[in-house]
Amino acid sequence: MKNILLAVCGLSPQVITEALYALRHEGREIHAVHIITTRAGKERILASLLAPDDGKFQALLADCGIDPASIDFGSHNLHVLRDANGRELGDIVTPDDNEILMRICLDLAFRFTAGPETAVFFLVAGGRKTMTSCLTLAAQLYGRPQDRILHVLVSPEFESCRDFWFPPRQSAPVQLRDDQGQPYWKETRYAVIHLVTIPFISVRGELRQELLDQPRLPVDLMQTLIRDAPRILVVNLAEGKLVYGRMELDMHPTRLALYAFFAERKKECRLDRLCSGCNDCFAQAPEIVASNAVSRMYERIPGGRMIDEMSDSGICSLTRENFQSYKSKIRKNLLTAFGQSRVAELEISAIGTRPDTRYGILLDRSRIRMEW
Repeated sequence: MKNILLAVCGLSPQVITEALYALRHEGREIHAVHIITTRAGKERILASLLAPDDGKFQALLADCGIDPASIDFGSHNLHVLRDANGRELGDIVTPDDNEILMRICLDLAFRFTAGPETAVFFLVAGGRKTMTSCLTLAAQLYGRPQDRILHVLVSPEFESCRDFWFPPRQSAPVQLRDDQGQPYWKETRYAVIHLVTIPFISVRGELRQELLDQPRLPVDLMQTLIRDAPRILVVNLAEGKLVYGRMELDMHPTRLALYAFFAERKKECRLDRLCSGCNDCFAQAPEIVASNAVSRMYERIPGGRMIDEMSDSGICSLTRENFQSYKSKIRKNLLTAFGQSRVAELEISAIGTRPDTRYGILLDRSRIRMEW
């Protein structure tokens, strides 16, 4: 397993050596370090952490007895924020700057979590608060069970000391400042570094597989996580309408009567199993035509004509032919009112082939309510 430390860093690159020191003393080996930073942060890192002669990273390796060849970390692993023209950002001061930051956090998180042979330690101890927030979000979107979000806690008196990078084996005095800003000296052996693992909930497993083919923006990833509460279909005969979610459809009484017949048939099913994959409530055309249940539904709808005034080709005199006509008109009403994505579960569907075609509604019976 290749362990990668992915960090955000501003003008205090000490967090990198502090984290590496703590990881080392917890027995966690790091094989590569990558840092997201600004132009100012890059300059600070190159001048201190990665300085060729007296860089603090090399000092840490020497003090801990780590082979320099065992960790891939150099200027090529500094990921500097750049604008659309390729210019390095000196700081993050605008929403556009933050969008650039978010994108690079997502790009690198996607890249380093792509294969099962890696574990990524997301270090959120450095940089501006927006930097830690963006990297944390990237970890939540792409992180896997083997990945971790880490933070570093350092003894308060050493935390803001620019000369403190890690506690070396041979303790050395460093100059600190008290609460009044007065300088004083203290040995590094008194410094304590704690590595804190921050629990997080990864949503990677909830993302559709096609969204994991390339880095994407949070809004694109979040859309797949949004789950509407199951919408209830209300067949309201008293008011002559269908209600689905927050949308309503006033339906002609004859069509509503036929639709209500199928809705009630589905609703009244007493089989002790889920509706998904079951079509026992579906009926063949002869059964529908011969039933007087549609007529009874029609009688309960205000505004309908009297049964004895109905023509021989009306809803109360169903034939195979006019049944298909009603069915088609009902589908058109549903499509107009509720949209293409909802029609499949709401329309009167047909299964099987002639002469064994059967008809019914696919919507789960638990999501149907009849109101009289």
